[in-house]
Amino acid sequence: MAELNPKIKAALLKINFVERYEKLSARFSAAKTPPDDRLIYMDGEEVMAMIRAAGYLPRFDTKEKFYRIKEEHIGKYTFNIHIILRDGIVELVWVVEEDGVLLLGAPWSTYSRRLIDVNYRIKNPVFGTYEDLEEILKIVFEMYEDFKCTLM
Repeated sequence: MAELNPKIKAALLKINFVERYEKLSARFSAAKTPPDDRLIYMDGEEVMAMIRAAGYLPRFDTKEKFYRIKEEHIGKYTFNIHIILRDGIVELVWVVEEDGVLLLGAPWSTYSRRLIDVNYRIKNPVFGTYEDLEEILKIVFEMYEDFKCTLM
């Protein structure tokens, strides 16, 4: 598995990414929301409204089936979030470029393995209601803002 860019690694460590992601995963776990209780079919407009209410401009990529937050350009950095909602599970990808060079573009589930150990895994958050999803996104966006501030 490829090493994290040193700037990305430092920012993730500084915001306590692993600890925060573990806490999110434990709070919204498969054990707490078994498959039969998961929100499988969602109203895309409701999800879009939820993301807009959090202060972001979403777009749904119909080909790849994920929500993409409008790119944000800050100095030499470009930031983006991809949110994949499938079978009541949230998969997240942060995309970061510096002067057009990709620094990060992998799912969150790989960050802990790249920071700690290749065998270390944190499960994706699971949701059963729109309220759960809204709370997950609130935490994700807080972490995203902390990450951006720390990286810059």
